[in-house]
Amino acid sequence: MFPIHRNRRLRSSEAIRSIVRETYLSPNDFLVPLFIVEGKDIKEEIDSMPEYYRYSLDLLKKEIKELWAMGLKSVLLFVKVPDNLKDNAGTEALNPEGLMQRAIKTVKDCCPEMLVMTDVALDPYSSYGHDGIVSDGKIVNDTTSSVLAQMGLSHAKAGADFLAPSDMMDGRIFEMRTLLEDQGFYNTGIMSYSAKYASSFYGPFRDALDSAPVALKDVPKNKKTYQMDFANRDEAIKETLMDIEEGADIVMVKPGLCYLDIVRDLREVVNVPIAVYQVSGEYAMLKAAAQKGWLDHDSVMLEQLIAIKRAGAQVIASYFAKDVVKLL
Repeated sequence: MFPIHRNRRLRSSEAIRSIVRETYLSPNDFLVPLFIVEGKDIKEEIDSMPEYYRYSLDLLKKEIKELWAMGLKSVLLFVKVPDNLKDNAGTEALNPEGLMQRAIKTVKDCCPEMLVMTDVALDPYSSYGHDGIVSDGKIVNDTTSSVLAQMGLSHAKAGADFLAPSDMMDGRIFEMRTLLEDQGFYNTGIMSYSAKYASSFYGPFRDALDSAPVALKDVPKNKKTYQMDFANRDEAIKETLMDIEEGADIVMVKPGLCYLDIVRDLREVVNVPIAVYQVSGEYAMLKAAAQKGWLDHDSVMLEQLIAIKRAGAQVIASYFAKDVVKLL
């Protein structure tokens, strides 16, 4: 009781604050999202994501080597697919010489020890911008899951260490895991986007990949029939436990800051690593506010990332990864 216990004693200097600090960040916490485009000598800034870029494969090599030198050992690959290769069936997603498959090989060729995770979803390949195949005004589940499993297998064959299905189709983890086992890819991991919410924070990401849903007569211009309702909490636990049962090795909550209660809930009930995706809208907001002089970029960035880890995340997918590692 006071005055015997004075809590401020443990806050009186930076030295004591550091020695009793409960949560730390390190380069090992981060998964670096990378956007890949066709072409050569391309490093183009994304308008809605200041200081973040799309890379052609030749410049991807340089970026990978820089990340490794900084101590960043894991990347998550996304591809911007040319419009002429998009359709409603995800045909290009299965091309063994597709951009994603070549990107995986590029990373592994220049840095074999880099952990490569790959986005498994149809929206970059879809002429409709949806994560699944559209039929009769609906996003069909089971047909989509079969294509996603084949897509994941093609990534594994190209050398991916982990598949990251981001689509939120029911049962796709089981279908993917079963196919991997049948084909002998026993050690290929799955990081499932288990609690991915139908969020308004994804806009800049869709700019980066030109993958926003398009308006169709009978199809919603949103993803609310498969991504989760952001008002729901218990559903996240249900979805995550099902994914673990189906074979997920790591589970993810997406977006980040508005959903840290979900991270904390999951930390209490699951015994697998939890990832959080600090998404493009969260990145863009801080960049914009810092450019205006309204917030201090580095201190707010650190506070946000510590909050994510403090909530229970062991993996943080973040566009700030390089920025924070430079500070650390």
